Amino acid sequence: MKIGELDLGEKPLLLAPMEDVTDPSFRVFCKEQGADMMYTEFVSAEALVRNVNRSLRKLELVEEERPVGIQIYGKDVDKMVVAAQMAAEAKPELIDLNFGCPVKKIAGKGSGSGLLLDIPKMLAITKAVVKAVDVPVTAKTRLGWDSDSLVIESVAEQLQDVGVQALCIHGRTREQMYNGEADWTLIGKVKANPRMKIPIIGNGDVDSPQRAKMFIDKYGVDALMIGRASIGKPWIFREIKHFLQTGVLLPPLTIKEQADLMDDIVKKSCAMIGERRGILHARRHLAIPFRSLPDIRPLRIQLLREKSVSGISNVLKEIGEKYASYPMSELE
Repeated sequence: MKIGELDLGEKPLLLAPMEDVTDPSFRVFCKEQGADMMYTEFVSAEALVRNVNRSLRKLELVEEERPVGIQIYGKDVDKMVVAAQMAAEAKPELIDLNFGCPVKKIAGKGSGSGLLLDIPKMLAITKAVVKAVDVPVTAKTRLGWDSDSLVIESVAEQLQDVGVQALCIHGRTREQMYNGEADWTLIGKVKANPRMKIPIIGNGDVDSPQRAKMFIDKYGVDALMIGRASIGKPWIFREIKHFLQTGVLLPPLTIKEQADLMDDIVKKSCAMIGERRGILHARRHLAIPFRSLPDIRPLRIQLLREKSVSGISNVLKEIGEKYASYPMSELE
């Protein structure tokens, strides 16, 4: 799959942009685990224009994570243009426009998926940003605002017409948020539309190698974007890639292997953004992989309360040793 001159290979796997998740350390880790394209946390155009430090930090990229896209959101055409130009100065491989975020503080104010209620403004923003920067511009959106306004088929054509070079579609409406199962039917219709010439990336419920293969085979998408399923389990990229290439499932990681990988995530995070911030970022990942283990609660609480890298490493080592012989089939 190619986006402009960027060649991501056959059926690539993309790490979705997620607030407070896809910081540089996690992006690097996912790259090591097989992700083909990284995305930053989504960045507010308004905050960039006002030079808010927290948002400016989101533009910081590292060579080890490339290729990477910077995703921006906003509802004002001029501010989105300035923000895109600022993002382009960080030299990402592409700039992605967020027309899909469903959270109230963004969509409710007319940004993100809120622009599904104002398609002319969505297109005006896209056209202006495409004209303003020299890197490829892509977009991510949803099926529509609600079940009564499933506009994605026409919106996809219009976004292509104003210059986006790839489109990612999340198979839910804004009204659904992240509830229920994603509906890939309309994603498949967009991909099958003979007018569509740009890559179509499918997103939503890509949470296992088997489902990933089914989505590709049934709906013909050019790539898959993986979001929430990577939290606490970034090795999902390696598992899916191996299955797509060989048709064989990798054996599940042992608890010790998972603990060792979690330890690596914590250390990478702290090395890049400092111990305090790094641990805060890593906690959302630490909370996931061991939650189904029997009698894990005391160790899990300790793990999430530790405030030092060495303390977390010690707890992870204890978890790995205690459950070294635990049958992985019990977790499936």
